[in-house]
Amino acid sequence: MSKKLFTEQEIEILKQNKYVKRVGSKGITYSDELKQFAIAKSEEGFLSTEIFEMAGFDLTIIGRTRAQKALDRWKIAYKKSGIMGLQDTRKGLSGRPLERELSLEEQLERKEARIKFLEVQLDFQKKLDMIERGVYTPKSKKKHK
Repeated sequence: MSKKLFTEQEIEILKQNKYVKRVGSKGITYSDELKQFAIAKSEEGFLSTEIFEMAGFDLTIIGRTRAQKALDRWKIAYKKSGIMGLQDTRKGLSGRPLERELSLEEQLERKEARIKFLEVQLDFQKKLDMIERGVYTPKSKKKHK
């Protein structure tokens, strides 16, 4: 992460860019579209600074190093996992508590998912107990008559 902190004015400027999902004083979350655009332009031979300028970023705000490091990360992810490697996987998976109240429907969905998880966990524990007591043999190890 960069040591440069964005000012409130810089944050407002960055928020105007269509390729910015979120921005705070310490960092920027770029859209998946920018990542795909950057990879495509990089393969055409463009430099990171050129790509970010084409995408409407002011390099005096974000910095050349930040642009280069971001593109380097995206290239590695793209080589490893293809287009799926460029997608933001943090959507709802950060573990951070929500700052808003959940609707009743969302609360119900979460409770149902938790119940299903606990049922599977309990079923697994029961089978494990039976295996340990010698009462149950997993299907893959059963002998056919």
